[in-house]
Amino acid sequence: MDSDDETRPLLESQLAALCIVRLVEPVAFTQLFPYVNEFMSDLHLTDDPSRVGFYSGLVESAFAVAQLNIIGRRPVILMGIFGIAATTLVFGLSKSLAAGISSGNTAVIHSVLGEITDASNQAAVVPIYGIIWPLGGIVGPLIGGSLSHPADKYPQFFDNKFWREYPYFLPCLVGATIAIIGVALSYAFLEETLPSKRKRKGEKYSSVSHAVRNVNSSPSVTPDKPMELRQLLSLPIIRALAMSGFALSFLGTAFDVVFVLFCYSPVHSGGLSFSASQIGYSLAASGTVSAAFQVFIMSYLLRTFDCAKMYNFCMGLWPYTYIGLPILNAIARNGIDEETGQLNAYTTATLWIGIAIVLTFSRISVLSFVLSMILIKENAPSSASLGQSNGIVQVSMCFARSIAPFFVSSLFALSIDNNLLGGYMWVVIMASLAYFSTSISRKISLHSKKTIP
Repeated sequence: MDSDDETRPLLESQLAALCIVRLVEPVAFTQLFPYVNEFMSDLHLTDDPSRVGFYSGLVESAFAVAQLNIIGRRPVILMGIFGIAATTLVFGLSKSLAAGISSGNTAVIHSVLGEITDASNQAAVVPIYGIIWPLGGIVGPLIGGSLSHPADKYPQFFDNKFWREYPYFLPCLVGATIAIIGVALSYAFLEETLPSKRKRKGEKYSSVSHAVRNVNSSPSVTPDKPMELRQLLSLPIIRALAMSGFALSFLGTAFDVVFVLFCYSPVHSGGLSFSASQIGYSLAASGTVSAAFQVFIMSYLLRTFDCAKMYNFCMGLWPYTYIGLPILNAIARNGIDEETGQLNAYTTATLWIGIAIVLTFSRISVLSFVLSMILIKENAPSSASLGQSNGIVQVSMCFARSIAPFFVSSLFALSIDNNLLGGYMWVVIMASLAYFSTSISRKISLHSKKTIP
């Protein structure tokens, strides 16, 4: 039997385990989006609805801040998923300004993917892996929007004191259950890919590497020595990827947060007055668009266009994505009935078309995350330095993700409270930052290896 045929099941099982691990975090993180503003309102921290976003930003920042802890491979992935399960449950039982925190598995998972793929299968494997976050982005908001306040929505099953006292525990319980399943399945099927660990554990793990790299055909091969952090940071391409990764993560996280806040806020305060269910459905639709791009388009794009050029194109859409939000508010303002406070049918249809366009722009922009992962792999100085290279970029991304919710929600509240630039100062600042980020991303093209001949 051909060697590739023998080892393909190993690659497929590793990829399946990796996808299960990847699914846990977006479900846990995005399930809170539809109801986080209601959660803050229920705590009665402020009587001003426009300031709810300030506090919800604190919650979302706390959920992201533990992303800064990035070490290891299999053991850390398992501990990280278990941490997500535990802290998600804690959040569901919270009665004060406190939040669960998720664990930063991203850099580790990306390193594992880099170690089980090469140029021969990258165009096929990466879109499969890339669809998992959008899938979580579909499932998470649906869980949060549909299962929050279960005593009111499903009184035949949940109308009792516990579910009324903890109206957000059910979506957190479902998210935590998915995480526990992820722990069990990844423990059973996820193998160690770190070269030094594989070497000590013998042929079982070297065969996985052989399936995609054929680097272990000789048992006497010695893995390359990883470069020191200072040496990696001296490389222009690594610095460019880290700086652009910070900008990408900041803009992507900030948009996810401000879109929810924008939808929740009253129309007269610059928002859309959406319910938690409407917010959940719009985010799920957004995830569906992103998944469609990954399934039907991404593989073709990777085979046809250079990654660095696609990355620059996707980053260039962020300014227009932010500028689209006040246009949606203008549509709502012009079509609202002053007596009933409701939108007429024509305005509602126009508004949802506009939302679809804005969210499509955002999902195309988010493809930059997958492209960044490929660019890191292609430009890492050696396979032994792949983990450190991923770590450098992911630390910058996770730091951006930890501060973006607080920054953008505070900026939103400040703009509305003081009517700065008609309440749209937050749009001007975020669009300007997005435009500035394109100059950073262009540096990648100057130093990156070409992924297409």
